[in-house]
Amino acid sequence: MKAVILAGGLGTRLRPFTQVIPKPLLPIGEKSVLQIQIESLRAYGFNEIFLATNYKSDYIRNFFGDGQDHGVKLHISKEEKPLGTVGPLTLLKDRLDEPFVVMNGDILTLLDFGKLYDFALNMNTCLTVAIKRHITPFSFGNIFFNNDYVTDVEEKKDIVSYILAGIYVLKPEVFNYIPDNTYYGVDNLIKDLLKKKQKITKYDIHEYWLDIGQVDDFEKAQNEFMQAYKNN
Repeated sequence: MKAVILAGGLGTRLRPFTQVIPKPLLPIGEKSVLQIQIESLRAYGFNEIFLATNYKSDYIRNFFGDGQDHGVKLHISKEEKPLGTVGPLTLLKDRLDEPFVVMNGDILTLLDFGKLYDFALNMNTCLTVAIKRHITPFSFGNIFFNNDYVTDVEEKKDIVSYILAGIYVLKPEVFNYIPDNTYYGVDNLIKDLLKKKQKITKYDIHEYWLDIGQVDDFEKAQNEFMQAYKNN
């Protein structure tokens, strides 16, 4: 089975760490983010993994080689200009000839990739998006009034939303909707598919999930994820 990890981000929100090391190679415990992702995918049967790179691509190539040491067949793809989250896939479309997983290179999760993949295979859609329930604490009381008189107060009700989790399953026919050599994001793909009356399926992640796009999240991962990883 095949998977693509989007490892070309500049990691600007993680500076100064990423001024020297590309974001996917940042250490979480004794392993890099990318190594954890590769091992997680391999555990669920994904034995051919493509790394879509840009920034400091040579660092990643030198670190992982052909993937033999990690038990997978690894391919490095490098974009010559920024292509967004979906555009880089067009550089690989001749090799992505079966349904494949795509994930952002800054995601840590204990997701069962096998269940996600099987779910997507059984759906009559070319795109399945993984989503995660996200709770944002609301820090202020909501006050109600009538003219100059208070009528009620509602204290700090949490805001519940569902977010794109940066993990997807795509089928080869999706390339019929993606322009070549063009900056194109997953939001563009979702909107274009919906405009063309194409159905998109969603898959709820109930397992641990963390986006380490910012310094606070990176520091959080050192303790929180490692504990969850050991207990899994």
